[in-house]
Amino acid sequence: MSGALLEVDAIHYRYQGGAQALHGLSLSILAGRRVAILGPNGCGKTTLLLHLNGTLRPTSGRVLFKGQVQHPRELARLKQHVGIVLQDPDDQLFAASVYQDVSFGPMNLGWSSDAVTRAVEHALIAMDIQDLSHCGTHLLSFGQKKRVAIAGVLAMQPTMLVLDEPTAGLDSSGTQCLLQALAGLQSAGTTIVIATHDIDLAYAWADDVALMRSGRVVLAGPCSHVLADPRLDEIAGVRPPILRQISAAMAMHQAPEDLPRTVDALLGILQAKDPA
Repeated sequence: MSGALLEVDAIHYRYQGGAQALHGLSLSILAGRRVAILGPNGCGKTTLLLHLNGTLRPTSGRVLFKGQVQHPRELARLKQHVGIVLQDPDDQLFAASVYQDVSFGPMNLGWSSDAVTRAVEHALIAMDIQDLSHCGTHLLSFGQKKRVAIAGVLAMQPTMLVLDEPTAGLDSSGTQCLLQALAGLQSAGTTIVIATHDIDLAYAWADDVALMRSGRVVLAGPCSHVLADPRLDEIAGVRPPILRQISAAMAMHQAPEDLPRTVDALLGILQAKDPA
């Protein structure tokens, strides 16, 4: 696992008074990658995400950032570098206006007023919500709230952005706008990690995937190879991505990494075969 930006090494976690949620889970996340953590509801995805920035501490095992074990005294540093966006933005937004909400993080870090202003403006631009700066957070649509919640994390300039079910509750247009914004962040150097149960979204979007089942990562690696594994249902209880199934039915004999992973890519192949 050497060379990873963030690693979880054989972590176990039990909620107080509850069942064991993670069972010796290990995962390595490389810098600059788009990573999708896949699995059914209840498999431990959210619990894992909350360990990535120290919100939860493992019962046993280690979390390492840039090769360094994260001890309790270093959690403030970890939270700055690994920002997490919750599934429901209403769990994250609390200030009266968008600007106040986005500025809270950098202000809490003790930055100068000029540094806070620059960070907030950059985050608003990155999420294309500059025009909402002075709006009341209670007046926003669900999709706008998602963008503000992400901007609030971005303002702290994290190295890694972690999102729990980021497209949940969004329509098709909102999903595409959000994914485009995330692509822009990744191109600027941010590592993006999402948890989702949508295998087709992961297939179209991710560089790497990790499949979870019953509190463990059961399969992880490059997306095109992991989601080509014929044992997906047996190992992880998930079906293959629909575009992989279509490609197989059409007898496309390319290597896994060359198969179409989006509808547009598939249509391009079909049109090339039948230009008329």
